[in-house]
Amino acid sequence: QLQLAESGGGLVQSGGSLKLSCAGSGATLGYYAVAWFREAPRKEREGISCTGEIDRTDGRIYYSDSVLGRFTMSRDSAKNTVYLQMNNLRPEDTGVYYCAAGGTTIPRGPPKVYEYEIWGRGTQVTVSS
Repeated sequence: QLQLAESGGGLVQSGGSLKLSCAGSGATLGYYAVAWFREAPRKEREGISCTGEIDRTDGRIYYSDSVLGRFTMSRDSAKNTVYLQMNNLRPEDTGVYYCAAGGTTIPRGPPKVYEYEIWGRGTQVTVSS
């Protein structure tokens, strides 16, 4: 059974950078579509990036408009980990960031909550102005 654990969150000033990690255990993360979501206070959970299972898709990464050009998602199969490099952070990026995995999902755009069934506990990102 795949389990996910996020890390790397913290407090950063506007314009700064953070790199989040999502480590998989119990199964090979490469066999899953993987996504990053975030949830700001009093807002719905927002899908911000995703990529498909390594052997079933072309490796394309999808981003929401809100992070396109600032955030970069990547995989390290050897470490069974995915990353989210976040640059030029803004106060509106503040929230709890979650990674999620889907065993049957083939991404065709920014991720949606219902497409992913395995979730980590999240890591807090706070961007001060």
